[in-house]
Amino acid sequence: MLLRLKNQYSEQAERRGIALNQLLDGLQKEDVQTQLIEVNRFFNQFQYREDQSQWGVKDYWATPEEFLSTQQGDCEDFVIAKYFSLRKLGVPDERLYLTYVKALKQNVAHMVLSYFETPGSIPLILDNYNPAILKGDQRIDLLPVYSFNAQSLFLTNASAGLGKSLPTDKIKNSKWQKLLADIRKEQP
Repeated sequence: MLLRLKNQYSEQAERRGIALNQLLDGLQKEDVQTQLIEVNRFFNQFQYREDQSQWGVKDYWATPEEFLSTQQGDCEDFVIAKYFSLRKLGVPDERLYLTYVKALKQNVAHMVLSYFETPGSIPLILDNYNPAILKGDQRIDLLPVYSFNAQSLFLTNASAGLGKSLPTDKIKNSKWQKLLADIRKEQP
């Protein structure tokens, strides 16, 4: 990855990759709370930029490597990078969900990363709008729509079947599938 960051992008991109690897190495033996805080902090230093100006398309989900290379992206890019970094640290997939929300203050569709300490707990929210990790019930500025990870999609809209979890092999999420295929292409 570091060689690709340097050769395809820049030495600065390579340095960001080194910094991320050092962070993840240093967090291996830390508790999950510390891992959440530090991964959230690392990526929240990056700049927000709309896909149209960044990639020339309306909606693009960057791989973590692409996000590292440019140090900018939109909300999905922040969430994807945090999700895969925490998975690399060993945080179980069933605790992490990419969550579509409506950001009420901005009146826009938005994505955050939700961490569930237990299956029935109120999730902690990792967000690029608000750097503080707060419980979902404290984020009155967000209205959840649905959540998903590599294993399932969880509907949060009552009209769509509140609380219903569906396996991802039954759902067509083309952006997620394309992202996973792009990540596989980056692997040696």
